[in-house]
Amino acid sequence: MHVFLETNRLILRRFTPDDVDNLVELDSDPAVMHYINGGRATPREEVVNDILPAFLRYYDQFAGYGFWAVIEKSTGQFLGWFHFRPRKDEPLDEPELGYRLRTSAWGKGYATEGARALIHKGFTEYGVRRVFAETMAVNIASRRVMEKSGLRFVRVFHQEWPDHIEGDEHGEVEYALTRNEWELNLAGDAM
Repeated sequence: MHVFLETNRLILRRFTPDDVDNLVELDSDPAVMHYINGGRATPREEVVNDILPAFLRYYDQFAGYGFWAVIEKSTGQFLGWFHFRPRKDEPLDEPELGYRLRTSAWGKGYATEGARALIHKGFTEYGVRRVFAETMAVNIASRRVMEKSGLRFVRVFHQEWPDHIEGDEHGEVEYALTRNEWELNLAGDAM
C-alpha cells in the first residue's frame, strides 16, 4: 500500500485498479451524490473507463497532488476520497481541496481531519501558496468542514451545471486559505 499521508485515525493512500468497487459503491449512495448531480449513481463503466483512470494519471503528472483513498485505520474500511490538486490551466501552487465520504463516515470529523492534514502537507512540503475549496451554498455540512479546516469564505458565484439540484439558485461558494493566513493561525495556536 502506497501511503501518502497518515493522521490519527486515517490513512490516505493512492488509488489502485482494485478500487473500482469502492468507488462504485460510494457513488451509488444518493445522499453522497446529492450535491454533485442530484443523487444519481455513477455508472460502473464510467468509474472503470473515466474516473479511476483519471485518478491514477494524477500520480504521474503532479508530484504530491491527486486523489487519495481514505482508509479508516481501526477497521481498514474504505471511507471515500480526498483530492488535493491543481485545476486545469491554473497555478500549480493553488490546489483545490475536495472530499467525498460515505454517509457512515459523516459527522465524525474525518473530513476535517483529512483536510487539515492535506493543507498542512501542501504548505510545508509542496510550496503551496493558496488552497481553495468550493461547494454549493446550501451544502452546510461541507461548508463547516471548510471552516473547521481553516479556510475562509471568499465569495458566492454562479455557474451552469448539467443537473438541476435543489438550492442551486443560491450558487456556489468558494473558501480559501493562503500560506500567510495559515502561518498566522499556527502562530496564534502556539500562544
